[in-house]
Amino acid sequence: MAPSKTKHGSASAEIPGGFTALPVQFSQSSQAHHWLYLKEHRVRAESGVTRPLDRTLFVLNVPPYCSEECLLRLFSPCGPVQSVELRERPGPKEQSEPELSKYFHKPRNKGFSVAYVVFKKASSVAAAKKLRPETPLVLSTTQHPLRTGLQKWIEDYSASIVQADELQAAVDQYMQEYDRRVEEEAKREAEEEGKPDEEGWVKVSRRGRRPARPHTEAANQRALERERRKRARKELLNFYSWQHRETQREHIAELRRKFEEDKQRIAVLRAQRKFRPY
Repeated sequence: MAPSKTKHGSASAEIPGGFTALPVQFSQSSQAHHWLYLKEHRVRAESGVTRPLDRTLFVLNVPPYCSEECLLRLFSPCGPVQSVELRERPGPKEQSEPELSKYFHKPRNKGFSVAYVVFKKASSVAAAKKLRPETPLVLSTTQHPLRTGLQKWIEDYSASIVQADELQAAVDQYMQEYDRRVEEEAKREAEEEGKPDEEGWVKVSRRGRRPARPHTEAANQRALERERRKRARKELLNFYSWQHRETQREHIAELRRKFEEDKQRIAVLRAQRKFRPY
């Protein structure tokens, strides 16, 4: 997006691209303020139940200390909010498995992000775009403070310490749910295997494949030896001059080795009086 040549005033203003600039500040005592850029979400490829085109607000330049709860409080005066989704970059929502435990989650983005705010009413999007505050909106209030810096680090560290029995119970629950899904999938594949669909195609599952070769040391050595012989067959013999010289050296060394072996063999035969040159 090209930067605007018009300076932002104390209130929100229209900028190129259909965005509206909304000033916010971290706390009441902050001397500087930050700008959020928002507009109506109109990407039809991403339309659906989670992001309806007529009720979704797209927000850019969200600071890292601003959470989903903070955006919910910020846009609640415009109307009831259905959901708030923070993403590292714009794009369709990824289909992921349901989170089974609070101990298993992806690390949160530490930089600026984008947000999709879904309202319950379509008029709330227009109300959010018409926000014209005389002073920047405050994100961290006395009732809802935002933790940053050392306080946030201490809070995150304290939350990361869990009891061993609680973690073991969460792991057992996850594994039970995983085993149940695997069993259901295997049962479904067994029922569908061998049955043609509406077009006459028959689904082939992976259960009929030959078991994988065990990765033992001897098997790995044989595989490496086959690969070495395969590369050796592809090499051009005596193509370069240094290859020809190396081949001659190896041939002379082999002749000398055989000559020494023959001398030793003749010496043994002479000692046994079995050597008859004629």
